[in-house]
Amino acid sequence: MVATKRRFNPNLQRIRILVNGTAKRAYVCTRCLKAGKIQKAV
Repeated sequence: MVATKRRFNPNLQRIRILVNGTAKRAYVCTRCLKAGKIQKAV
């Protein structure tokens, strides 16, 4: 039996990423950033 229905939300960060060669602000999870799935805009 589970006492409470705990929900684990993703750790989202609003960062600038490259989308089709242009910089865009988007919400990205830290797990995706760490895995290198997103290219950060400098």
